[in-house]
Amino acid sequence: MAKDANTPQKPGTNPPQGDQADGNPVGFRLPDPDVVTRTMADVAERGHRIVTDFLNRQTLNAGENGVPGPDPLHLGSAFLEMTTRLMTNPARLVQAQLGFWQDYLTLWQNTARRMWGEEVQPVIAEDSKDRRFKDEAWRDNEVFDFIKQSYLLSARYVTNVVHAADDLEPKTAQKLDFYMRQFVDAMSPSNFLMTNPEVLRRTAETGGENLLRGLQNLLSDLERGKGKLKIRMTDDSKFTIGENIAVSPGKVVYQNELMQLIQYSPVTETVLKRPLLIIPPWINKFYILDLRPKNSFVRWAVSQGHTVFVISWVNPDEQLAQKSFEDYMFQGPYAALEAIEQATGEKSVNAIGYCLGGTLLSATLARMAAKRETRIKSATFFTTMVDFEEAGELAVFIDEEQLKSIEDRMQKRGYLEGQEMATTFNMLRANDLIWSFVVQNYLLGQEPFPFDLLYWNADSTRMPAAMHSFYLRRMYQQNDLVKPGAIELGGTALDLRKIKLPTYILSTREDHIAPWKSTYRATQIYGGPVRFVLAASGHIAGVANPPESGKYSHWISSGLPSSPDEWFGNATELAGSWWPDWNRWVSGLDKARVPARVPGDGKLPALEDAPGSYVKVMATA
Repeated sequence: MAKDANTPQKPGTNPPQGDQADGNPVGFRLPDPDVVTRTMADVAERGHRIVTDFLNRQTLNAGENGVPGPDPLHLGSAFLEMTTRLMTNPARLVQAQLGFWQDYLTLWQNTARRMWGEEVQPVIAEDSKDRRFKDEAWRDNEVFDFIKQSYLLSARYVTNVVHAADDLEPKTAQKLDFYMRQFVDAMSPSNFLMTNPEVLRRTAETGGENLLRGLQNLLSDLERGKGKLKIRMTDDSKFTIGENIAVSPGKVVYQNELMQLIQYSPVTETVLKRPLLIIPPWINKFYILDLRPKNSFVRWAVSQGHTVFVISWVNPDEQLAQKSFEDYMFQGPYAALEAIEQATGEKSVNAIGYCLGGTLLSATLARMAAKRETRIKSATFFTTMVDFEEAGELAVFIDEEQLKSIEDRMQKRGYLEGQEMATTFNMLRANDLIWSFVVQNYLLGQEPFPFDLLYWNADSTRMPAAMHSFYLRRMYQQNDLVKPGAIELGGTALDLRKIKLPTYILSTREDHIAPWKSTYRATQIYGGPVRFVLAASGHIAGVANPPESGKYSHWISSGLPSSPDEWFGNATELAGSWWPDWNRWVSGLDKARVPARVPGDGKLPALEDAPGSYVKVMATA
């Protein structure tokens, strides 16, 4: 039988034998009284200040804006509808309950048999990828194995009950499923002190000092969030933009009120004649493509002979509240094309759009097609949706009630707070991006580890009110971008079917933001030759995947059937990064080369060193 996880010992020490004279439980070290006293005094002072400030702001907001509605997510009516549906077929509910109790009885019996030394199979097993239960005590210790299986059975039962409701409106069913999973994830025994063996072991080893440190971490995060919990995911003190992150050499050669255009310095004697323009999303900052030299797509593309230009979007404030999607098009890609011609003498470019930047690129290409403009010769889309009919779990946040709530908040400020966007994205992967940090920071009392990707993830950006409302309503809610003529930009009706240039579409298999089966729909829309590639991993890691890492495979296929499942069934999996495949594709379109171009040597003088000043503006909330 495994050692009881409730009585761990400190590594490198001999556990005391027998009863302790002072009554201290075997193997449990008491904390330093001075540390406890100082910590609790600090907790009292900081806690009082945090609560007072938070309540004062709530009172002020209520006085200015009125009391918030009781159900801003409109969950009450959704659960009422589910209950009503369940009651129309009580037999299914009873069946689910009977199945749950039968499984629970078997779990009790199996646990008793294990305690008598028998080998038994689990009633329910966790997913092998579920890192919440990675500690061996969840399997080796009978008590924690019972707790784990009890939770998994309960989670399955709750999920089955939600799914048992017949004839729910699809959006209501999706919302119920999403928020029920949020509840189930929050109730995991790994999130609580007394039911997490790793936390109990650490508490015994440190005499509870881990909990004191965790309390300090919790207070610090509440202070950072001004009364709202703002979890620190990484040690951000270890990163400085332009010094050890976003460090590829280059110059800002153009700027306007919405963006700076960066031209990167060459590392080859000759370069491809056609420059490369990268349009990142303005939901996040561009340096996801230039984190460190070892995983920088920008640096790698430069090394392959591309003259790389990247748009660095401004982090907008209330002064840019009225900036529209159309403004982002004209002051983004259109302005960049003019600047690139001045910098290099080239009218034509290859263009890459990432996520929302890809949606903007598709709209720009549709307008160009209508006006017979051909300055963009090829388009690459990274994890980009243009058909939002099946937008994945983000659609949970796009019903009318929630859109009105978002618009009300944006109307008061002029923008959507970056932290609100970050929280939404984190909820899509709550176990990895919320609860794992609750355990590490607050229960285990650990300081966050410096991680470039999480630093970027926390460097949130704001959304101008006019642009964001248009984007959410016209694209996510109404799906107008794929309806010919439904959207006009710059007085020109858009029709994505008129885009006939060579197109490369890169999607990722585990993408929670732009589901790959939704991004695949674009293959049936564009009129030119299309290459679709599916990478392993998710929205970020699947894209920022250098060949040298040896991580994550990708899938390719020559055909483009209407069904994404059929495409995947015929696809070939290849080891490693998709980057070389893309480079062969794009460089094969025009192999002409010219002497390397140095930023600032053209008609545009260098304004400042890369990564520029716009990217360094951080959201304060």
